[in-house]
Formats: sequence, C-alpha cells, structure tokens
Amino acid sequence: MNQSQTLNGKARTKDPFPVSILSLTVGAFAIGMTEFVIMGILPNVAEDLHVSISTAGQLITSYALGVAIGAPILTVLTHRLPQKLLLCLLMVLFILGNGIAVIAPNYAILMGARLITALCHGTFFGVGAVIASNLVKPNKRAGAVSIMMAGLTIANIIGVPIGTFVGQQFGWRASFAAIVLMGIIALIGIMIFIPRIRQDQSASLTKQFKALVQPKLLLILLACAIGNSSLFAVFTYIASLLEQVTGFHEQSVTWILVLFGIGVTLGNIAGGKLADWKLMPSVLGIFASLSVLLTIFTFTVKSPVLAVITIFLWGAASFAVMPGIQVKIMNMAQDAPALASTSNHSAGNLGNAFGAFCGGWVIDNMGLTSLPWVGAVLVGLAFLIGLAIYLQERRQQIPLQLHASGKQL
Repeated sequence: MNQSQTLNGKARTKDPFPVSILSLTVGAFAIGMTEFVIMGILPNVAEDLHVSISTAGQLITSYALGVAIGAPILTVLTHRLPQKLLLCLLMVLFILGNGIAVIAPNYAILMGARLITALCHGTFFGVGAVIASNLVKPNKRAGAVSIMMAGLTIANIIGVPIGTFVGQQFGWRASFAAIVLMGIIALIGIMIFIPRIRQDQSASLTKQFKALVQPKLLLILLACAIGNSSLFAVFTYIASLLEQVTGFHEQSVTWILVLFGIGVTLGNIAGGKLADWKLMPSVLGIFASLSVLLTIFTFTVKSPVLAVITIFLWGAASFAVMPGIQVKIMNMAQDAPALASTSNHSAGNLGNAFGAFCGGWVIDNMGLTSLPWVGAVLVGLAFLIGLAIYLQERRQQIPLQLHASGKQL
C-alpha cells in the first residue's frame, strides 16, 4: 500500500513537469519573436517613423546590447525574489515593453520599448533554465533546458514569418500587438503551470560574483561568445552568400532559412540529449563538427544542392551545443546558477554583435567567399578553449579516482 502510494505520488509529481516546461517554451517563443521579427519589418518601421534604414537598424543593435549589459544587472537586483514571481514580473515587463512599441509615436519611444523588452530576454532565459533543470531529474537537465530553448528556435521557423506577414499586411504595429498576445498567453501559462519551487537561501552578492569570476567559468563564457561569433559572422550575410555566390533567387533564400530553422530546432533537442549523456565530450564534439561543416561550406557554397544540405547540418550543430554549455555553466557556478546562466546569454549576444562586425570586415577585406572558413577558424578557437578546460578537469579527477581506489583496497 505504501509502495503504491509512493509510486502514485511520484507520478503526480512528474506528470506536470512537461507542461510546466512547455509554458517556459511559450515564453521563449514570444521573446524569440520580439527579437527577430523587427528584421522583417524594418523597412516598414523606417518609412512610418521617417528614419533611414541604417538608423532603424540600431533597434536591432540596441536590443542585443540591452541583453548583454542589462540582463546580468537585472538578475543581480532581483536575485532574492522567488523564481516564479520573478518570471511573472519579467513577462509583465515584456508585455509592457511590446505594448509601448504598439503605440510608440516616434523612433525614440520605440527604442526605449526595445530596451525594456531586452532586459527581459537574458534574465528570462537565465532563470527559466534554472527552473527547467530543477523540474526534472539531474540526468535530464540539459534535455529540459533544450525544450525551453526550443521556443526560441521555433520562433524563427513559425513566429517570425507570421509576425513579418502580419506587419506587412496590417502595419508593423500589428506585429508587436501579436507579440503582446503571445506574452499574455505565456504569463497565464507560467502562473498556472509553474510550481512554487522551494529555493535555498540565495548566496550573498559577493559570493555570487566569486562564483561567476572563476577562471574556468569565464573561459567557458568566452568559448560561448566565440562560438556565437562564428555563427553570426556567416549567418548575418547568408542571404548575400546564397544569392551572389550560390546563385539562388531571393524567394528561394526564405525557404532555405526556414530549413535552417528546422535544423536549429532539431539540433537543439538532440544537443540536450547528447549533453545529458556526456556533457563536455558532446560540447567538444559539436564544436569540432561545426568547424568541419563550415570548412566544407567553403566549397559547397558554390553548389545549390550541397549548399542547402550543409546549411541544414550547420544549423543543427550551431544550436546543439547551447544546452550543454548552459548546463555546464550552471554546474560550475553552484552559488549563482541564475546569474551564471544569464551571463551566458550576455556572452552569446556580445558574440552575435562581434560576429556581425567581423563578417563585415571579412567581406570588405577578403571577400564574401571567405566567410565560411573564417567562421570555421573562430569556432575552432572555441573548441580549443573547451578542450583545454576538459583536459584540466580530467587531470584533476585522476588523483581523486586513484585516492578513492586506494581507500577501497
């Protein structure tokens, strides 16, 4: 009888977890839409607000910088709040920011609205990753994080095209109105399905910063930033590559990017499962495969069929590495998992900005066709950093294993 009750209790505890994580996925989907949909409606925004395209483009740059700089600050300021309450407040702030965008009378107000929503981005993913990993068994943490992150990748496949279509048909403000609606749905889901997780007393800010500034953890963050630089050095200019080098028509590029997004989503889920199996070996293997794929892309970019295949595999590998890095960082910063997780997104966004800049420099100085192999070199550096950390950890484990064996004897 007791055993039956125990099993039933476990089932009751376990059943809500997928729904809980899916409510985080919906939030990630909404955030993904607000980050990327601006790219599709940028000409509409520029025309309506009477600014140039380059000026309107600063709405994208400011968002990335808002995530990179603002997210860790917001995480520190709210570190004593219960995690569920913090998520709800973040979604309210997200809805407010996008609501202001809907009625923004000028460029300056829209810029402010973008900065408000950017603050939510990194903190939501940082805290959301901690919650998702606490809702499952320890050996399923990376998989849980990947399910939450899937919202961001699915937004690129479904949300952004729909948001762009809505903006082009009904005006760019309608796109942000649709995002507000998604934010409300996410908020309701979080309020209903996310359980109140008992939190240990949070460490002091001094202790959290000490946990964050470990040399190995900073190196992992550096590897994350360099890996993202590799992705955005090539992806920012992928349309130009496909049109000018491969020879695709502009309309075909849209469908190729959808295929890339499908690869991203599948790779994200697969990467979570691989990281749950072998954390650092999977991260290193994916970094190595990215370097190989981008090297191959240097040659396949001139063949339409081979280019499409390579882009799909590259998309899958690019996001497969992220759940593993996220969990590795949370494991290393036991006293500051939310701050470390948020810092991971900050590092990634700094990498995005640097990658886009680096790609532009490569085009001006070496030519468009040099982008893939430069991307391969960048991710190769990320691999070497990760390998150095892994080998050091292995060297530290061997004496401990020998000591444990001696005790057993």
